[in-house]
Amino acid sequence: MSGFVEKPEPQQVPGLVHLHTGKVRDLYRNEAGDLVMVASDRISAYDWVLPTEIPDKGRTLTQLSLWWFDQLAELAPNHVLSTELPPGAPADWAGRTLICKSLRMAPVECVARGYLTGSGLVEYNASRTVCGLALPEGLVDGSELPSPIFTPATKAAVGEHDENVSYEEVARQVGADSAAELRQATLAVYGRARDIARERGIILADTKFEFGYDGDTLVLADEVLTPDSSRFWPADAWEPGRAQPSFDKQYVRDWLTSAESGWDRKSEQPPPALPEHVVAATRAKYVEAFERLTGTSWT
Repeated sequence: MSGFVEKPEPQQVPGLVHLHTGKVRDLYRNEAGDLVMVASDRISAYDWVLPTEIPDKGRTLTQLSLWWFDQLAELAPNHVLSTELPPGAPADWAGRTLICKSLRMAPVECVARGYLTGSGLVEYNASRTVCGLALPEGLVDGSELPSPIFTPATKAAVGEHDENVSYEEVARQVGADSAAELRQATLAVYGRARDIARERGIILADTKFEFGYDGDTLVLADEVLTPDSSRFWPADAWEPGRAQPSFDKQYVRDWLTSAESGWDRKSEQPPPALPEHVVAATRAKYVEAFERLTGTSWT
């Protein structure tokens, strides 16, 4: 059992129809038929949406996504139409709301990996492959791959876990031409973002993108290259063969599996509330990622 520890009630806003409450984002449709995405301060770990929020997290994710959309504009069009608040929206939505094109979404998470870690490492240790792609011997946790690879995954519902799938399965679902387009776009965007991050002293180990179609045009959607969707490591602390320090919610995961939390991940009990020191440290990780990547101070 997993999902929301405490599922929030959606805000009711005149002219907006609530469509979905996700792990982090609430999705609405306006009267023009556009999507309204609102990034909350919720945080998830181990397929649970935790009962404790991280202050400023939703704004950080939104503003970082907007910065990346600008950096990547020449490579991939994106779904953002406006950042203006819908009439009657709560003041708290400021800075965390995007008005977006309604797209025909590709039914897979488009994951690019430049380094070996996470679920890729687990598969590699068992079979020397990741998503069925053969990799050389001798790689360890944190190793840079010979070249970035496309390792798609299923889109899981809240409380369920994304599952890696083969490229052949993507081609079966969306067709050979669309699968090839998704792979090319994913690796191209990852390559550009990896180079930008590297210039700022950050390793982009892996990331996931969501794409949709506006007619026949492939469009980059949802959030992009945030600490929720990516593994960012400080380059000066990179040391293959161990878990890397990171700018993401790993701090939360580590606390949840520590003796201090008292939570048994294998049980059916929901995780506990986060203590203040974990909240503060996690917020600081998100803010530091924003500041180091964009070169601007968080206010």
